[in-house]
Order: sequence, then C-alpha cells, then structure tokens
Amino acid sequence: MGLEIGTGGMGINPATPTQLLIPFPSPSIPPRKLFKMVAVMRSPISLAVLALSSIFSVNAVSNTTQYTPQAMLSAPRRGSALPNADGTLALYTSTTWDFATHKRSYALSVLDLSSKSSTLLSNSSAVSNAQWLGNGTTIIWLVSEDDGTTTFAVGDATTPDADPITAGSVPGAIDGLKIVDLGSGTYGAAFIGTAAPNGSLYNSELESTPVSAGRMYTQLFVRHWDTYITPERNSLWYTTLKASSNGTVGYILGEPINALNGTGLESPVPPSGSTEDFDIGPAGLVFVAKDPTLNPATTTKSDIYYLPLTTFSEPVPKLQVVTTPGLEGASVGPVFSPTSPALAFSRMKGISYESDKNRLLLVPDITKGLEASEFYATADGVGSWDRSASAEWWSADGNTLFIEVEDFARVRLFSVAADASTTDLPKQITADGAIADVHALESGKLLVTTNSFFDNSIYSWVDPVEAAATNATSGITLIDANLKLGAQWGLSRSQISEFYYEGDEGIIVHAWVIKPSNFVEGKKYPLMFYIHGGPQGATEDEWSTRWNMLVFAEQGYVLVAFNPTGSTGFGQSLTDGIQNQWGGRPYNDLVKGWEYIEANFDFVDCDRAVALGASFGGYMTYWIQGHDLGRKFKAIFTHDGSFNTIAQYSSEELWFMQHDFNGTLWDNYDNYERWNPAAHTKNWSTPHLIVHNELDYRLPISEGIGAFNVLQAKGVPSKFLSFADENHWVLKPENNLVWQKAVFDWLNSYVGLPALELTAVEQAVYEATLMNGPLI
Repeated sequence: MGLEIGTGGMGINPATPTQLLIPFPSPSIPPRKLFKMVAVMRSPISLAVLALSSIFSVNAVSNTTQYTPQAMLSAPRRGSALPNADGTLALYTSTTWDFATHKRSYALSVLDLSSKSSTLLSNSSAVSNAQWLGNGTTIIWLVSEDDGTTTFAVGDATTPDADPITAGSVPGAIDGLKIVDLGSGTYGAAFIGTAAPNGSLYNSELESTPVSAGRMYTQLFVRHWDTYITPERNSLWYTTLKASSNGTVGYILGEPINALNGTGLESPVPPSGSTEDFDIGPAGLVFVAKDPTLNPATTTKSDIYYLPLTTFSEPVPKLQVVTTPGLEGASVGPVFSPTSPALAFSRMKGISYESDKNRLLLVPDITKGLEASEFYATADGVGSWDRSASAEWWSADGNTLFIEVEDFARVRLFSVAADASTTDLPKQITADGAIADVHALESGKLLVTTNSFFDNSIYSWVDPVEAAATNATSGITLIDANLKLGAQWGLSRSQISEFYYEGDEGIIVHAWVIKPSNFVEGKKYPLMFYIHGGPQGATEDEWSTRWNMLVFAEQGYVLVAFNPTGSTGFGQSLTDGIQNQWGGRPYNDLVKGWEYIEANFDFVDCDRAVALGASFGGYMTYWIQGHDLGRKFKAIFTHDGSFNTIAQYSSEELWFMQHDFNGTLWDNYDNYERWNPAAHTKNWSTPHLIVHNELDYRLPISEGIGAFNVLQAKGVPSKFLSFADENHWVLKPENNLVWQKAVFDWLNSYVGLPALELTAVEQAVYEATLMNGPLI
C-alpha cells in the first residue's frame, strides 16, 4: 500500500515509484512533509605590481566543444565576487591550467557589475587576499616574496597602471587577511600566519635541514590529513594599518602581534580550518580553537574565544570564552554584525560527532555578555528546525542573518531575523546549486556566488525579501555564469532529473539521474552506479573537478548518484542512521535502488553496469564486492576506500570511527568486525580498479594495497594506481587527468565504451605511470 504524500498538488507514492522521477530543476520543492513522516517510519538513529591592464569578457572559457575531462580541468576556475561598498564593482580571482605547457595562469580582476566587463589588475601568482579598503575604489592585497616574507600593497582598482603603495611587510608567509575600519584613517587588520615555537612568525625559507630525520611524539596527532605534525602551529595575528599623517598618500603597517602566543591554542583549526574560523570587528577578534586540555584525536569540541580589542595595537588582552549551555561540540564560523558587537555562529551538541546538527547561535552584545542563545531550542535538545547551519552572513543593517544550509541535495541560502527568540523558521531564498559566498549591500541586495553541476562560478543579485516571499522562485537575477552553464559544451538541464524511492526500513531515499548530452530516447545506456563519501555527506548540485557527474555521464553512461542512509541535507535522523550500520542500512538502500532502476528505467542497460565510489563510497564498493550486489556489476572502481575496519586506528581523527562504530575497538570489537569488507573477500570476483594515494593519512595507503593484494592473489582482474604527491583527493591537474584516463578506460572497457582520447603529450604523461605489466 502506497503512502500518498505531498503538498501543492505534488503526490509521492512509493508504491508507484515512476511518479517520483522529477525534472531538474525541480518544478516544486520536494515535499517536506514526506521527510517529517520518515522520522515516524523509522526510529531516530541518528597584486605584485598592478602593471597589466586590459578589458576582456568575464566569460572567457575553453573552446573545447565536447565536455571531456580535459575541458573541465582546463576551464577557468573563478573565485567569489567581492563587491565594493556601493555595489558597482567586484574583485575576483581566476586560475586556468594549460595541459600543453603544464602551467597555471593567474588573474586578479575587477568586474563592473553593470556592464559586466572586467579589467585585469594582475596576473602574478604572488598576489592574494585582495579586498576593498574603505568605501571607495582603494584596494589592499598581499604579495608573497621569494624570501618567504609578505608585502602589504595598496592601490586603486580604477587605475591599474599606477604603481602601488607599499604599506609594509611581515617576516613570513601569511594568508586570510581581514580588515575593519576603526575610523580616523585607521584600520584594524588580522591574518593567519604560522607561529614558530617561540611565538614568532615562522618563515620556511629560513628553515635549516636537521641532521637527523627522526620524529618523536608523546601525544596525538602524529600526522593529520596529509601532513606530519611539526612544532609550528597555526596562529592569528593582529595589527593596524594607518593612513599617512604627513600629507602624503600612503599607509603604514603596524607591528603584528601574535594573538595566541602562550595560550596553547591553535587557529584556524587544522587541517581544514580557514578564514571562516575567525572574524574581526570594532569590538575585537573572535576565533575558533579546540580545547587544548582534551585529546584532539578523540573529541571534536572547539570553542569560540574572544579578544576584546579597541586599537588593534594593544598587548594581547585576557582571553574570554563564549558559553553555549548544553552544546559541547565543534563550533563553526563566528561572524560579527556590521552594526553592533553582536556575534553569530553555529555549534554542534555532541563532543565527538563531526556530523551532528549545527545549531545557530547568537550573542547579542559580546562586550556585555558571553553567553550565546540557541535558535529553535527545545526542551528535549533536538531543536524545532531539522537543518544544519554551515555558514552565516549578516544583512547590512544587522537585522537579518543569512544561513547556508544543505537542503534536499542542494546547498541553499535561508534568511532569519537576528533574534534567537524567533519562532518563525528560516525562509529559503535560493533554490538550485550550492552557495559559495554572500555579501550584503546597504541597498538590501545580496551579491551571491554559487556553483552547480553545470558551472564553477555563478554571480547573482538576490533580493532577500522577494526571494523569501516566493520560496526563491523570484528575486534572483543572474549577473554572470563563468562557464555559461555548460552551454558551449552542449550541456543542458534536461540531462538531470532526480527521484525518491523506498529504501531500507521504509526510509525515503533520494537519487540523481544524469544522462549524456547526446541521450537518445529509446536507446539503452550502461549504468554508472555512484556512491558518495562521508559517509555523512551528499551528492549535491555543485561543481567538482574530482567527481564531476556530467563528465562521467558524457562518457556514454546514465549515472545514478544515491543519497542513502547517512546522507546530509534530508534531516538529522537520516544522517544519524548510519551509526553502527556502515554495511547495513546504506547497503540495503543501494540494493533497493538497484531494484528500482531495473523496474523503472527502460533507458538503462543493467547488464552493463559499473559501480564506483570514494572514501566511504570506496568502503561501500569493497563491501558490495563481497556481497550479492557485487555480482550485478561488470567492473568496480574504488578511490581511497576503507578495506579493513579493524585497521581504522591507523587513521588520525579517531572520534570518527569511535562514533560511527559505537565505541572503541577494544570495547566494541564486534562492531568493527561486523562491517568489515576484509571479512568477505572470499566472494570477491568482479574486476576491480583501486586508486589510493601516498599522502592519504585519513585512510592510509595500506588499505588500497591490501585490497589489491587480495584481488591479485585470487586472480581477479585488477589494477592499482597511486599518486605519491596526493592525499585523500587528487588535486593536481596532470594527476587528475591520469586518474580520469585510468578510471574511464577501466570501466568503459567492461561495458563496450571507447577509451578516453588524449593528445600525444597527455598520453605520454599517462604511459609514464606504468610501473610493471601491460598498460591495458
């Protein structure tokens, strides 16, 4: 018996699943009522010199006509748009890789938001952190010097041929510059810089080679993500930038002060901490740091620390800690109001769960009190809004907060009154794509940067009032799409649809369907069965150079990308549901997904199917290989997956598996063994490609080698590819193309599709990876 669930005339009936195939973009929002009922259906589980100037189109893109890996990887990658005070100009950066020269080009440009023309300000790779200084057209930027020092330079965005002014320099490499206007020609500045053990700014160019290569550790971490821990630490520094008082045009940089010296704190928090970990305002500096008294590998707890500064030249004042009653987990993204000492941020509840719900919090006036109030708090601690806030921005008048939220396989923007006592739930103001950055103007408009399946950088104006009133069906005006939404490659939104089906224990599961651009009705296409990583993550409408869904489909596949149990953006219950269920509920969701495809998609040839995934998706491909679903596929591809769950303590962030396996290895060994792919290698028989990288300390390379050894010992057709200079991800363009070539040639060969074509130069790079045996 089917459940007829829906709002606004849209019915969803699991008993008639063909009703669930939804075009993209969706004609209406997936009914939230459906996901409220899901919780009932299953118990909760849980500028060097600015010398070069030219006018060029902001839309410069590759002239490749087919959407190949080369086209995707060589397309310009454009950063977020940073508007000036009146919203007439915006700074942005872009980089482009050239496979013929093996070089990357750089550009810092200013975009006229009315004419949509751009002026090149610099093409130096040494230039970074450009931003507006004051309310006019003055900009400040950082220049990385060859000796490891950093210069602060000031110029005008409208006169790029003029020589910039040097405000000063600091004796090391820095990043993450933030500026606040303190009045009377004085600015406060803060930035990220590595601190040496003595608290000084570290300069790697002055580093001497030790006589011994030994490393000794007495506490965790030993290594983290892709780096062995050294005595140096991330730190935050503050100083002043003052306009010259002698009648000349210029600025003087003050002496930087290490804000964290002697505290035992580190910020940004490694390995992924960024500028989102701190903010500055007239009231001082706030930042995120982990509690130094706790084991960093077994807890996620991090606090918001406050340094009350008035001049940004005073000695470091006494640190204060923001309090969050009932919440002890990771803190995220503190940001000051532009009009007051109010502070917004988000925090998780659990002390050792990295995917707990981020609850929105507000400190009304940090100069008068440090206790934060939680939005939508309930007596049971669950909260009345079942979404997780991942970033926040203020309106220019300080009355509204804009929140980045994963929501139904998109990363959307919501708005809410800046009042923690409000009972009005946040209102959606963007629809498709993924939010990257938001800037609020005095006019009330927002300059928003997003990306999507089709484009890596989209600039839009958003009227938050109109968008909120219409559920984001109006109030959004496109300024520019960097890659023309893929049109020059023949890509179109008609290639993408999505569906919901009944998964394990009656849960409703979401999946994307991506077709090739040359899709022909009535023809059958091989199936590419994709499982995302995380496991608490999701395949969302966003750009990726590593797992680009459209590039994969363009090989000639119908790609189905699942968001099974453990996925984010569909309610916290679905996310939490994977705890102690790695090979359970999500596997069963995928089995039912396979059955759904077989029963409903007559354009899919399930006799020519391949499976692939990375990280947890890689784990799942190993698990599938050892179970019945594995026999459905002609070939499997695993990227940096977990092969042996018993070996998880060779990882670094121990809180992860201790949460997901419901305890430690010594107290809960059976849980680790229960979901161990290595225990099912007797059944392995499907041809299998494995990629695992040397610098992956999240899942060490032994995981990939161990699985490959099994395949080879059993005589199962298999290949192993590794990159010595890559971590959990393949980031370098040349490596990425080799990765794509290896993956497509492997999978395509088992379903009757041609190998990926390369130029002679690219082919030579690829063939050089062969270490033994035949290349094909």
